[in-house]
Amino acid sequence: MDANLGTDTVVTLLAAGLIFLLALGLGVWKYRQMVTSDNHLAHPYVDIAHRSALLYAFATLLVAVFVELSSWPTWVNLTAAAVLVFFFLAAIVSYIVHGALRDTDNQFEHPDRGMHIAMVLLIGGEMGGFSVLLAGFVAGQML
Repeated sequence: MDANLGTDTVVTLLAAGLIFLLALGLGVWKYRQMVTSDNHLAHPYVDIAHRSALLYAFATLLVAVFVELSSWPTWVNLTAAAVLVFFFLAAIVSYIVHGALRDTDNQFEHPDRGMHIAMVLLIGGEMGGFSVLLAGFVAGQML
């Protein structure tokens, strides 16, 4: 491990790389569906899974920058980043499941209480986790 990067940053960068690799694999799945379908389109949730994984990979890379520049202790940064990555992956996995099952083209068409709870947790986890890192950045770089 490079002595210039903290463990929290290295772990977050690894997560970004693994999510990007997942995105590339999902691109293969999307391509396969496009080639074999009559309308040459992948299932909407296969497409969403691919695109979201690409975006979340780069979002995780951005998170790694804030982890590195945060003045909080390693455990705080790593926890905040882990919460973000957990919810990024949870979203991607839910899209993969819908794409594999082909059970819907809009998961919010008939939401249940569990879906609303999951969305509130996702919003709180993502915004809260990033707020911690942003505050650490401000404390370490601007104050």
